[in-house]
Amino acid sequence: MLEKLSNFTIGIAGCGGLGSNCAVSLARIGIGKLILIDFDIIVESNLNRQYFFRDQLGLKKCNALKDNIERITHQTSLEAIDQKLTPESIVNLFSECDIIVEAFDKDDQKQMLLETVIEMMPDKYVVSGSGLAGWGNNNTLKTVQFDHIFICGDFETGVCDELPPLAPRVCTVANMQANQVVEIIMNLL
Repeated sequence: MLEKLSNFTIGIAGCGGLGSNCAVSLARIGIGKLILIDFDIIVESNLNRQYFFRDQLGLKKCNALKDNIERITHQTSLEAIDQKLTPESIVNLFSECDIIVEAFDKDDQKQMLLETVIEMMPDKYVVSGSGLAGWGNNNTLKTVQFDHIFICGDFETGVCDELPPLAPRVCTVANMQANQVVEIIMNLL
């Protein structure tokens, strides 16, 4: 049954904490193609939660993530795109994707992607993350569905000095996103 995953293309919008960890999980199970889109570079403060290494500091996240996944598997086709997303580019770059994983840090970027997909690509599935800062409170993490949009997290815990983004919760939500992608695919088959 898992071999059917190789027929699907997943877009990753943002290759930081959520995106890098979600992409690695999807590649490990044999997703056919991942389109990795991010314009940012890796900095030392990313290493506490993102799937990167010290020798990759200063590299573009999308390219480094592609390299890291290629070290894990050659089963998944990878496309790395170094670009900041706009409403127009979202439609162009994700047109071939079956599902888009929204993995941005900033609320305005999340909103832009969701509004663009709802308005211009209403049949496209999106799996988003919201409320993943801090630690503990595992029981507050959930997935909620709004038509073709799935949101994973606690919907409340925003990043601040007292509640930074830490690997345990970030990776938990990233894997909830990956798991939701698989559930959508299995329901489509």
